[in-house]
Amino acid sequence: MATAENRLIELLPSADRKRLLAVCDPVQLVLGDVVYECGAQTRYAWFPVDGFVSLVARIDDHPGLEVGMVGREGMLGVHLALGVPTTPLHAVVQGPGTAWRITATNFRRELAHSAALRRAMARYTHVLMSQLAASAACLRFHLIGPRLARWLLMSQDRAHADSFGMTQEFLAYMLGVRRVGITAAAGALQRKGLIEYRRGDLTVLDREGLEGVACACYAADRKSYGELL
Repeated sequence: MATAENRLIELLPSADRKRLLAVCDPVQLVLGDVVYECGAQTRYAWFPVDGFVSLVARIDDHPGLEVGMVGREGMLGVHLALGVPTTPLHAVVQGPGTAWRITATNFRRELAHSAALRRAMARYTHVLMSQLAASAACLRFHLIGPRLARWLLMSQDRAHADSFGMTQEFLAYMLGVRRVGITAAAGALQRKGLIEYRRGDLTVLDREGLEGVACACYAADRKSYGELL
């Protein structure tokens, strides 16, 4: 396991953290792997360390739309803390890396023993709900360019690197737009010198500039997380 740690686990008192990690297994998050299928029984909770996962809502026969993203700052399976045994969203690995995985049974047992873990889950649930609500409003009211900038910043935060693999097809899928829209928006960001995009590899060149063109949802997400966690 990498020396970096999941933020929610880091927040726990030492004894609670050690007890939780004792029943977790280190696993690899592989790009494109499906962690959860919507409506399926949840067998595990996951605490990403240096990988990240997209939360995707699916309606009818449509391919889906990303409504949230989970990396080191959060966890997958928070619905277990609410007593819900099935997952409400499709979850797919967007950035490969490592994670701590715990069975649903052991996770519930640790919740029963740790008031600090219960508090962390309650606060993170609020943060995640805010992110999901912001994503819905962002889709309705903000243009593709600012939404793309926000999405790239969120990905960079969780990738902990300036460069990461990303195809236009995947971006179009995540943002719920046609590929031509992504091509135009990414081209505009590249002409401004904010990013570089070549053959599926994207590099953030000007972080401050990208924040300047991103929609306000990005700053709101960071503020919500910072205040509560």
